[in-house]
Amino acid sequence: MQLKILIADDDPHIREVLDFALRKNGHETIMAKDGEEALRLFGEKAPDIVVLDVGMPERDGLEVCRSIRRDSDVPVLFLSARDEEIDRILGLEIGGDDYLTKPFSPRELVTRIGVIMRRAARASKEMDAAAAAELSQGDLRLDRHQHAVTLAGTPVFLTSTEFAIVAALLERPGQIFDRSRLMARVYRGNIHVSDRTIDSHIRNVRAKFAAAGCTGVIDTLHRIGFRLGRCVRQSDPSAQADAEASWKA
Repeated sequence: MQLKILIADDDPHIREVLDFALRKNGHETIMAKDGEEALRLFGEKAPDIVVLDVGMPERDGLEVCRSIRRDSDVPVLFLSARDEEIDRILGLEIGGDDYLTKPFSPRELVTRIGVIMRRAARASKEMDAAAAAELSQGDLRLDRHQHAVTLAGTPVFLTSTEFAIVAALLERPGQIFDRSRLMARVYRGNIHVSDRTIDSHIRNVRAKFAAAGCTGVIDTLHRIGFRLGRCVRQSDPSAQADAEASWKA
């Protein structure tokens, strides 16, 4: 599968090495030296996947990812010279799909990109083959064909991983998923994902729905797992308090 890949890194040596490695594997590359150029090229070239250095000038990779996630679910892979857990969690929470720490081998990056894209393609194919193209509960609507989620008609922009989490919960609204089962539904490929990773994605889903007016989209059952919650409008203070109590349980 030939991909159009946007690489954004302020180190010209890294750009040169990755350009060579990716083109050698049959991909088209788009190179940006900072965050501003990355956003401009993203809008102009519509890449299939974006590789972002976290520590870029002008706009860093996290800020670029936030801008992309306002209206796009294109996969994002972060690069960083820091190996701090908080950085990895933050990158995932704002919509990243993977995180690679420098120094790394170009072969590993090519492999990671392949895993991300195969996972996205497989998830899309499986969702298209599912019995219901559309899922709903209350004001929540999920359209597999359009890869769209709305709350009372308001779009909620989710990454491919976040979309898969909401779809899995919507398919079985009364069922409780422990972390391992939910991860198996979301990450279909042979890839190791920590509990903290799935928790980060769920926090991100909750934050996006809260911004759209739903404070209880996912319930946490302490030491058991997660299930689809009841979306509560913020105009109902007592119901909102109940939902928040369930969220924090």
